[in-house]
Amino acid sequence: MEQNSPQLEDRFLEPPGWRWHSFEHKGRRIRYGCVFPDGSIPDAVIVCLQGVREFSEKYFETARWALEHNMAFWVFDWVGQGLSTRYLKNPQKRHGEDFAHYVDDLHAFILGYVKHSSVHPDKGRIPLALLAHSMGANVGMRYLAQYPDMFECAAFSAPMIALKVFEHVPQKLALGCACVLNLLAGSCYVPFGGDWSDTPPPPGRLLSGDAQRSLVHSAWSAFNPDLRCGAVTLGWVYQAQRACLHVQHPDFARAIKTHCLFGIPGHDHLVDNTIGRRVISRFEHAKTLFFPDGHHEILMEVDNIRYQYLDHFYTLIKERIIDRPESLKPF
Repeated sequence: MEQNSPQLEDRFLEPPGWRWHSFEHKGRRIRYGCVFPDGSIPDAVIVCLQGVREFSEKYFETARWALEHNMAFWVFDWVGQGLSTRYLKNPQKRHGEDFAHYVDDLHAFILGYVKHSSVHPDKGRIPLALLAHSMGANVGMRYLAQYPDMFECAAFSAPMIALKVFEHVPQKLALGCACVLNLLAGSCYVPFGGDWSDTPPPPGRLLSGDAQRSLVHSAWSAFNPDLRCGAVTLGWVYQAQRACLHVQHPDFARAIKTHCLFGIPGHDHLVDNTIGRRVISRFEHAKTLFFPDGHHEILMEVDNIRYQYLDHFYTLIKERIIDRPESLKPF
């Protein structure tokens, strides 16, 4: 009998009631998944934004957590990864484009699908909360700035505010270097990058300290080759650095009034937390959790880190949504 999922614990597989769909936006196919509490009206709707090279299957455990707290959960694959449209002839190359397009894709997803499902005939509007990781956090922050009335609160893990690879280089100079490399070889992998491999990362480049959760990405990639992403391209690095400079602008964070939670890991080889924490300090309503023993993927971390982050997120949802429905903003 053909196996329809990888050999993982049940918590890492589709929760009961999970639904897959896709939609077309500006000529590209975007896949998404969602799940709703069984037999009850959700207290809130979580929209989850992936990091680069990820896919929706990686968030099944978090979707189960949302259901346990009577919340609906939505997640979609960015263009360039998962089962959404890929950019290049070699689909494993994680190429990219102006992050403004990702903001536009997210808005189309929310307006076309999430928002319509977030109204109940008895309860009325069910409010939205944003949960975003790394690259998804960069896009999510931009979305909050552009559409301030859509989400009641937001949580960001390891937000991509600055790239670790440029931590010793002035940010504008780094952008210039990335621009030149993009013009010369934008569709090429970054140095030492290549197609997907199931070889475990060296100790200095771990994404999680949890023995089981650290296997989830590779297990799904091995099970379904269409999910595989190799390294990012030089073109993606250029667009990512542009996106980082966008959110680093002094006026950017000050304009965001949404109440936000930030999770910062102590062992992060992908994003620069020094610049990140400086930018976060400009937010009017922000709480920062620092996990000195945490790695980049906080939602895939050991229980005491993961649950501490999620517990604070749920507290924020209770404060901004569940305990004060009379103050919710209209769509």
